[in-house]
Amino acid sequence: MHTVVCLPTYNERENVERMVRALGEHGVSVLVIDDNSPDGTGELADGLARELAHVEVLHRGRKEGLGPAYLAGFRRALANGAELILEMDCDFSHDPADVPRLVAAAGEADLALGSRYVPGGSVGNWGLLRRAVSAGGSLYARLLLGVGVRDLTGGFKCYRRAVLETIDLDAISSKGYAFQIETTYRALRAGFRVVEVPIRFVDREQGGSKMSRRIVLEAIWNVPALRLKALAGRL
Repeated sequence: MHTVVCLPTYNERENVERMVRALGEHGVSVLVIDDNSPDGTGELADGLARELAHVEVLHRGRKEGLGPAYLAGFRRALANGAELILEMDCDFSHDPADVPRLVAAAGEADLALGSRYVPGGSVGNWGLLRRAVSAGGSLYARLLLGVGVRDLTGGFKCYRRAVLETIDLDAISSKGYAFQIETTYRALRAGFRVVEVPIRFVDREQGGSKMSRRIVLEAIWNVPALRLKALAGRL
């Protein structure tokens, strides 16, 4: 089954080569989506694509946020005939060795989520404040949206093709981590089966975090907006 990992990058020169080589060990294709990284990540990825048959690079003109980068990647993967489409971080917060587990879970479900907050899942090397913000954000979204998924903000996912063809990618407006909440919620609203696969999430070792106050605020405001759209029958 043609499986593509969408890997958005912005200043990930220290991580991208190790990640695409690690993913290649699991028989998946890799689509690097680079937002014109000033550190040369895109050029490095181009070199890897010339060397490695499983790597392709999609260049975007500027940094617009996680959501638009993933949407561009999803559209390219769909156009290239992918049956399973994964998203994950390039910084090794998500373990590439867990990719086969998500792919296997998608054999029984429509969307498999790598989850920190189900039995067997965990978070490493985070301080108490960040743990509280992350767990609290997932709980806030789960209660407001009325769904059972425990890790709505997680960004390690495996979609069946039909999910992305159904949930109307053009209608998705979230740019930061709210994108993760919105895509999962839309899949649930469309009647797709979603399962959570326990993973261990660790903070990046190389490069800088992309988290910001604006991203957190977007998630806070977008969750009730999603709920209102659903109640109004517009989701």
